[in-house]
Amino acid sequence: MGVCLKVLAAFIENENCFPDPFFTQILTCACDACKTVTLHVPSKLDAEKFVGRVNLRECLKSANLIHSSDADFQVLEDGSVYTTSAVLFSSKKRHFTISLSNSENHEEKEMHVLLEHQTKALKQSHPKEKVLRRAKRRWAPIPCSMMENSLGPFPLFLQQIESDAAQNYTVYYSISGPGVDQPPLNLFYVERNTGNLFCTGPVDREQYPSFEIVAFAATPDGYHPEFPLPLLIRIEDENDNYPIFTNSTYIFTIAEHSRIGSTVGQVCATDKDEPGTLHTQLKYSILQQLPASPTLFFMNPTTGVITTTTSQLDRELLDKYQLKIKVQDMNGQHFGLQTTATCIICIEDVNDHLPTFTRSSYVASVEENTVDVEILRVSIEDKDLINTANWRANYTILNGNENGHFKIVTDPKTNEGVLCVVKPLNYEERQQLTLQIGVVNEAPYYRETTSKSAMSTATITVNVKNQDEGPECSPPVQTVRIKENAPVNTRSQGYKASNPDTKSSSDIRYKKINDPKGWITVDENTGSITTFRNLDREAEAIRNGVYNVTILATDKAGRTCTGTLGIILEDVNDNGPVILKKTAIICKPTMSSTAIVAFDPDDPMNGPPFHFSLEEDSDANAQRVWALTKINDTAARLSNQNDLPFGPYTVRVRVTDRHGLSHTTPLNVIMCDCITENDCSLRGVSRTGTGEFRLGKWAILAILLGIALLFCILFTLVCGATGTAKKPKAFPDDVTQQNLIVSNTEAPGDDKVYSANGFTHTVGSAGAGACGTVGSGVIHAGQETIEMVKGHQTLDSCRGGEQHAREPCGAGHVEVEPGRYTYSEWRSFTQPRLGEKVQLCNQDDSHEHAQDYVLTYRYEGQGSAAGSVGCCSERQEDDRLDFLDHLEPKFRTLAEACVKR
Repeated sequence: MGVCLKVLAAFIENENCFPDPFFTQILTCACDACKTVTLHVPSKLDAEKFVGRVNLRECLKSANLIHSSDADFQVLEDGSVYTTSAVLFSSKKRHFTISLSNSENHEEKEMHVLLEHQTKALKQSHPKEKVLRRAKRRWAPIPCSMMENSLGPFPLFLQQIESDAAQNYTVYYSISGPGVDQPPLNLFYVERNTGNLFCTGPVDREQYPSFEIVAFAATPDGYHPEFPLPLLIRIEDENDNYPIFTNSTYIFTIAEHSRIGSTVGQVCATDKDEPGTLHTQLKYSILQQLPASPTLFFMNPTTGVITTTTSQLDRELLDKYQLKIKVQDMNGQHFGLQTTATCIICIEDVNDHLPTFTRSSYVASVEENTVDVEILRVSIEDKDLINTANWRANYTILNGNENGHFKIVTDPKTNEGVLCVVKPLNYEERQQLTLQIGVVNEAPYYRETTSKSAMSTATITVNVKNQDEGPECSPPVQTVRIKENAPVNTRSQGYKASNPDTKSSSDIRYKKINDPKGWITVDENTGSITTFRNLDREAEAIRNGVYNVTILATDKAGRTCTGTLGIILEDVNDNGPVILKKTAIICKPTMSSTAIVAFDPDDPMNGPPFHFSLEEDSDANAQRVWALTKINDTAARLSNQNDLPFGPYTVRVRVTDRHGLSHTTPLNVIMCDCITENDCSLRGVSRTGTGEFRLGKWAILAILLGIALLFCILFTLVCGATGTAKKPKAFPDDVTQQNLIVSNTEAPGDDKVYSANGFTHTVGSAGAGACGTVGSGVIHAGQETIEMVKGHQTLDSCRGGEQHAREPCGAGHVEVEPGRYTYSEWRSFTQPRLGEKVQLCNQDDSHEHAQDYVLTYRYEGQGSAAGSVGCCSERQEDDRLDFLDHLEPKFRTLAEACVKR
């Protein structure tokens, strides 16, 4: 061991890197690391000062018992050595032994610690350094450190820097950086000739954890034989900062009856000392609990989490606890720094107390016929927190309120149950009722229980008081039966009211207040009725054979009630069946018959099945011309057996009910030239009682409007023709059929040719059309539609108007821009033709108006040939309209196919 110490001492002397007196450096002997460790210390150490750190794990990894042979020194689990009292070194060396043992395997080892007092003589051992100096070693020294808040003496030697060039040259040393020429200024300096580095004052690690300075070596003539040397001076931490709680007072809340181990909250503290050391290893604990007993809370020493140690927290016993908590560094060692704080724990209420009635039974009374009145208040007891869902009560009626006479609500201020009557009671029906009520809290009970065990119940007896009340109209609707053919002054039982107390009808007076037809009178004393007029079950005021009369009953005190007397009129067969629809239309040739329906206002027992027959004396030929066939019990079909001409006819039809009562109805049968019955009426033909046809007011108005519209069109064309005369232009015969236009012409056989140039051509199948027609003018249903399509195309001038529509019009081209000149060209083309047609429309050869000058508005004629049939038609005047007579069979076939049956 002596050899080891000598080698160690030689190594230290030749390194020339000595720690300051207040910084401890651990050096382990390479010969036997488990036996001797040397620590350099100053001549004086205060109590609880850090001396150094030894590596216990290298000596004995599983040591769980540590003992120091010197009572002035204490060794912790991580190998840190602290003084337990002030130590003054009288000699240069002092040693003690650290005993390590493992109680499980009984393994034991010892470690020797040598404490040496460092003197200034060591700092000036410069001549000896040159003997053991290694090349390129001095210009790269190990990092240097010093203790924060050092007490000196200052200047304090840190280490020596030296360049290898100093063997051959004179070298001057200098430094720069933080602590030298940067803040904090002048904290470090270096001796120019020796390279010794000194500190001039204490340093706070929390402010300056380390300093990185740069050393320079230069010859007197300014030559730098070495690169700048970075030097790291680390400030060793001292436990000089107290741990601090993040809050001075913590407030937590936990529900009562929480399980053991439930988390209450977590506290936290911070320490400015160096992290990862014992100086910042914090330990939490509870110093005091108020009230002290029993102990209810536990604090995790590492995390600061507070948990419960019992499930017996009861807010009703105590709703608040106060803890005094502590945090201490150095892992809770007695010499560690500590801070305290206050923690307030509030106990939160849960619904752990059921509401209970203060009494098990109650008695209340109420007068009959009263409603919306309070008759009783019930109270409860509940220890839970007031004005919370755990305290507020919900009342309910469990039994006895099947008819809905009562309701119970909660008074929000007093938490009482208020019993009210919401439906009037009747003393004559029941004099006493028994109710069972229950109560629960708004919040559910914290334990799982059945609904019955979690509910408190009570019984309420309600006595009904009698009240002197008026007559009772019960039931409110009463009925009697009378035959409708009963003679006048027929007496019958009437409406009866009674006294609810005596159930007697005496001393009650009756009066009718509503008799729609005035058919009856009411006896004032008995309420019986007498017919005043003949009764009619089929009258308008009768609904379902019942005639309702409203009766007012009055007692001696003037109290009244109102009831309804329903007189059921028993039907007699006093009405024959009638045909309601007096007019029937038969459209030729689409149909040859029509359906007629009869109705009997009597009861179905006196009604259908009906028998339909023709009156013999109505027409000598009625049986040959008309025929009746049965459809069902109430309808028959009237058929035309001969091809009668159009016009109205009168047919008398007799309808007989099941009991033989009959009624004859004259039917107005119209043979109409139509497709459907509606089509006959749309033509403006109305049916008169005499069977003649006349134009209706709407048909006349439609004709007038059509004529006015036609004249407006003609007037516009004539006015346009008065402009500057231009040579009529022929229009191109382009049949590309690219533009689609709407045509109102419905006649068969038309071939529409649509020009992409913007002009429409019409080619009739029965004759030639005009060349280059601007638009097809079609007179349809009394109105004229002129169609014109706007476009852009090169126009060819037509040399003659008699060319076929599909033949080219000739040479010569006029370029027309889109939408330009179209109207003027159209007007120039139509002016002479329309002028001629207007002249022809005005008069014929006999100087009278032409036959088709005035047309029926919207009338389309008996079929249509190609093109228009108006006065402005493009057809030859010689043809007239005679050809229409030859198209009738084809048109009828087409019409019959299109009719919706």
